[in-house]
Amino acid sequence: MSTTLASDTVTVFTRELRPVIRDPFSVIFSLVQPLFFLVLFAPLLPDEVGGQSALQWFIPGTIVMSCLFGAGATGANLLFEIQTGAHERMLVSPLRRPALILGRAFKEIVPMFAQTALILVVTIPFGFRLHPGAFLGLALLAVFCVGLGSLSYTLALASKNKEWLFWAIQQTLTFPLLLLAGMMLPLDGAPGWLRTLSLFDPLTYLVNAERALFSGEIFSATVAGGVVAAFATAALGLGVGMRAMRRAVA
Repeated sequence: MSTTLASDTVTVFTRELRPVIRDPFSVIFSLVQPLFFLVLFAPLLPDEVGGQSALQWFIPGTIVMSCLFGAGATGANLLFEIQTGAHERMLVSPLRRPALILGRAFKEIVPMFAQTALILVVTIPFGFRLHPGAFLGLALLAVFCVGLGSLSYTLALASKNKEWLFWAIQQTLTFPLLLLAGMMLPLDGAPGWLRTLSLFDPLTYLVNAERALFSGEIFSATVAGGVVAAFATAALGLGVGMRAMRRAVA
């Protein structure tokens, strides 16, 4: 029976989603770090940041941080499958190679939505206001998660014989990207060289766009910058990931 790329992608997506549905606590556990940052850093902020309340400014950055931690580490699941032989069995199946990365990448959207819902449930009672633009912000973040997840899976394929290499690169990149994007603290008073470096961090534009969208701002250059950053990350991740998956040897 012939299949299409779309149906193969749905098959892989469903397969990858089952463990998340069976064990939802894995999604909750991944919130520990962002919630720690929320509890420990938010009180250090002034009452207002950039004309917004500290909570209104900080929450969008926390949501992006949750996506960064979650989608950025998902390649570890593929590493485990490579070690157990499950990935090899997938490679010899009739499934199209691009679907193996597409299905996995699209799966990253579901935990991101679940984590965001939990963060909002925790913070709305404390005064965080949810504007309609936030839903556009989540759609934009979903695009970014697809790209970031694809890059994480590509890194796993490249380091399949050296598991330590995956974690070394992942951890080395995650925290500089996080800090340079101004997720936890504003960079307005930072040294000039630090602000210059932040301009080369795609997360800077995404975080700024999320803050604008979560505050109700939709049509602006800030949002446009985030759209470009998210779609560029998705295009790069999917392009590199599908190429790596095609070249994978069974």
